[in-house]
Amino acid sequence: MRLSFLEPLYKQPGPFASVYLDTSRDIQDPDAAVELRWRHLRDALMSEGADQDSISTVARMVGCDTDVPGTHGQAVFTAHGRLALMDELPAPPARDTARFGTLPDTMPMVVQHAPGIPYLAVHVHYGGRHSTDATGTVRIDAEAGIWPLTKVMSGYRLYEEVPVSDWLYAAEVIGRELEGHARRIDGEAVVVAGDVWARGILVNRLPAFLQGQVTTVEGAGESQPGRALLEHRLEGLFGGRMAAHDRALLDAFLAQQARDGASAEGLSAAVSALQRGRVKALFLNNHPESTLRLWVGPEPGQLSLTEQELRSYGAQDVREERADAALTRALVGTKAELVVVPEQQLRLREGVGVLLRYADPTTHS
Repeated sequence: MRLSFLEPLYKQPGPFASVYLDTSRDIQDPDAAVELRWRHLRDALMSEGADQDSISTVARMVGCDTDVPGTHGQAVFTAHGRLALMDELPAPPARDTARFGTLPDTMPMVVQHAPGIPYLAVHVHYGGRHSTDATGTVRIDAEAGIWPLTKVMSGYRLYEEVPVSDWLYAAEVIGRELEGHARRIDGEAVVVAGDVWARGILVNRLPAFLQGQVTTVEGAGESQPGRALLEHRLEGLFGGRMAAHDRALLDAFLAQQARDGASAEGLSAAVSALQRGRVKALFLNNHPESTLRLWVGPEPGQLSLTEQELRSYGAQDVREERADAALTRALVGTKAELVVVPEQQLRLREGVGVLLRYADPTTHS
């Protein structure tokens, strides 16, 4: 996963207020629930020394996503009383949190962007006789998006109504349009639901580029307005799956590991490689409960296991921060990628591994 969307945040000086809260709309009186959650988080920010301007800015932002239906969450970051970044979360956070510190607490948000699978979802609506001699229309809903962000951030949407008599020709035209959008997002899955006969005609006329990516799913596939098309079907298909790009990086990591090449495991090895800007991708077993901490300086590559080591490199203004916050800043600053690896697929030493840009024996743990 590329983290370029975080670059504007890290260009701003801290300290930062970082707030995560459940802003779901599928409950009775959601506004009151959000207000109650925010009240507890506001107290937490005050206890950590957050300035009043930052607290007031967060207060204006929390719960402003009233146009997003269903279950979801919100991440809000402020610095010096100004909004630094706001992000809709596809799922509510595991728990509401508020932190105030030198670095923004971005890892929970980044993890919710995974697996980041680019896809097409297509729903073919038709309830008539299975013949092109029939009367009536075939209706197509299609959406191109990145899973799971499409749950709360709508992607490209296609809507077409076609007379049944024109469906054989129209399906081919629609297929070419879908191919164009799949190429633009580098799509790796096409999920098709709806009437078996009508969708079969569409699938058989899809361009060769899409044919190998098609999965048909049963059921109506209806979705809640404002949510991802075929959301519940996609949840089942993509659960536990990695994006192809991330899978390729992990395969490269494992190949290098097998021949003792440009890879390493463990927090110490990861920190050493990040200090030198040699990390191509960092692999993470997500452990939000982790209490690991690192020492950091003003620059992204200034991180260390100990204060003494960091000062020996010439860093003056050093602080101890959460390890995940320090690692994320270093990844963004060195333009390295992050790959969230389910622990059942690969358990990493201390939950961390790195694929290096080139072999460096000093980084091996």
